[in-house]
Amino acid sequence: MARAVSGPRSVLRRRPAPTRHPVGADRERRPLPLPLRLLAMLCAFVFMVAFAVVLARLTLQPSPASEALTHTNVHPGRSLRAYLDQPGLRDAAKQIGGNLLLGVPFGVLVPVVAPRTRKILRVLLLTALVMLLVEFAQGAMITGRAFDIDDVILNTTGALIGYLLLGRRLSRAVHARRPRPSN
Repeated sequence: MARAVSGPRSVLRRRPAPTRHPVGADRERRPLPLPLRLLAMLCAFVFMVAFAVVLARLTLQPSPASEALTHTNVHPGRSLRAYLDQPGLRDAAKQIGGNLLLGVPFGVLVPVVAPRTRKILRVLLLTALVMLLVEFAQGAMITGRAFDIDDVILNTTGALIGYLLLGRRLSRAVHARRPRPSN
């Protein structure tokens, strides 16, 4: 004999089986909610503008006192060797470390501000281009400053470090991944 069930009928719903990803496969990452994404992009933009001001002050101010000491360097590694050959390790660390640190904000902020530059190669190319322009401006127009290819290399290396440490993760959190076209 069947029992009468009082109240609304309950419907059993099945959960979909969890999908298993092969080892090493990229899992779909969901970006932050829209208000947080917009806030993150606004903050990144503000920091990028602040960084541009600091970059201009550090690199585009005349230095008449060091005019006799400046020399153009188009040979990669020449300035690095000169820094490391100096007896004062502090000056070498200041020059090399400063140029590395100057590139880090690019690697962190560019992929967040400009989603089309999220790939590592694009970040590096954009950083190298901006730093080349800064170095050309120094060499051509600023008293006591000169073009130095080693500065561009160090700045771009700093951008790589910033991208690998934080920029890639921030970009993934802020921007949705584009779906790959299926064949």
